[in-house]
Amino acid sequence: MSARLRRVGQLFALGTLAATPLRAQHEMHAPTGGPAPLVAASAGARAILLGTSVDPGIARRRLAEGYLTQPMLHGHAALRGGLLAVQGMIDFEGATLARGELTPGAYGEGYVDRRHPHTWLHELVATVATPRWRGGELSLSGGKGFAPFGTDDPMARPLARFPVNHHLSQILERAVLVGAARWRPLALEYGVFNGDEPESPTDAPNAAHFGDSWAARVTLRPLAGFELQGSSARVASPESPTGHGFDHHKRSGSLRAERDTRLGRAYLLGEWASTDLFSRGRRAFHLSTVLAEASLHRERLWAAARYERTLRPEEERLANPFRTPYPTAEVQILGTTRFDVATAAVGGEWSLRALSLAPFAEGSLVTPRATTALAAFVPEYFYGRSRLVALSLGVRLAAGMPMHRVGRYSVAVGH
Repeated sequence: MSARLRRVGQLFALGTLAATPLRAQHEMHAPTGGPAPLVAASAGARAILLGTSVDPGIARRRLAEGYLTQPMLHGHAALRGGLLAVQGMIDFEGATLARGELTPGAYGEGYVDRRHPHTWLHELVATVATPRWRGGELSLSGGKGFAPFGTDDPMARPLARFPVNHHLSQILERAVLVGAARWRPLALEYGVFNGDEPESPTDAPNAAHFGDSWAARVTLRPLAGFELQGSSARVASPESPTGHGFDHHKRSGSLRAERDTRLGRAYLLGEWASTDLFSRGRRAFHLSTVLAEASLHRERLWAAARYERTLRPEEERLANPFRTPYPTAEVQILGTTRFDVATAAVGGEWSLRALSLAPFAEGSLVTPRATTALAAFVPEYFYGRSRLVALSLGVRLAAGMPMHRVGRYSVAVGH
């Protein structure tokens, strides 16, 4: 184990130990019937020990790798009444996933068929909010985080393997300023941010580009546990900080439900999203995705499933076949590939003192197809077969505060 990875493990372990008692410490200052503390704070830690096999990963060869994936420390602090709050998240994938995580179909930030590591400072957002008045409230949030577009980040959803559509369905790790208003079941959000994506896990948002992109989202919650979402965004040259890449015109719609039933805690998400890639004002490519996923938790056991169909852009690959030139110096998309991915997982959850342990098994059947007869990328030639099988065994580790819904702030968060 490298010295750098060992240091990350030590930091993560210290954070886990610190996160466990933090909420309890603040609760002790507010005994039952007493005044609430001036500042309420909580923190948590999580990670997934994961082993993954993909057959074939490339040229009929099976690939098998192991990781510490999604290692994070996250926290939240708020003044009494919630009028001022701060939430943040530190992501250690820059050390544990430098080569990327095997994920057939995944792409983005120079990685392909591997999920890229996120930035060390994944999120740090401060919010000011008004008191609720006649069913309405307002908030203003700013910092580094998520633009108001699309669905919840996959890390806060049931399956460990990220969907192919991550870059079509979320906009994250930007310098954002988001205004939100909620009146009874209706929430509206509008945000401005920098369009360019991070160039490495240590990269910070480009302040000179702040405000060159925008996103808006409307959310309706007609019944408890049900949520309808629609959003739109214009993102300036996300793959190239010099502005030479495609501009993205994005749309998203989704239905989300989460309720207690006689069978257990049930969750359902259906989403559609599309991205049109524009160059000099003209549409050059159209990318789209549809996805449905569901899970059921009953006592200590759970099961989850997902199906998606997503169009992936294909780019020239480097000598390392899992990498592409990034950031791009010019427009270089060669075509698109359609990925049909069916995923299922089963697992359980137990506690060892303050640590939550959730072992699971997860499998995916992946079917990539070229979308044109003369495609520059032919999946059967690259992978060696027309279908891929990805199998994973892992255990989720968590302590302290549970992971919050990732991608919304203050009054835009459902209650």
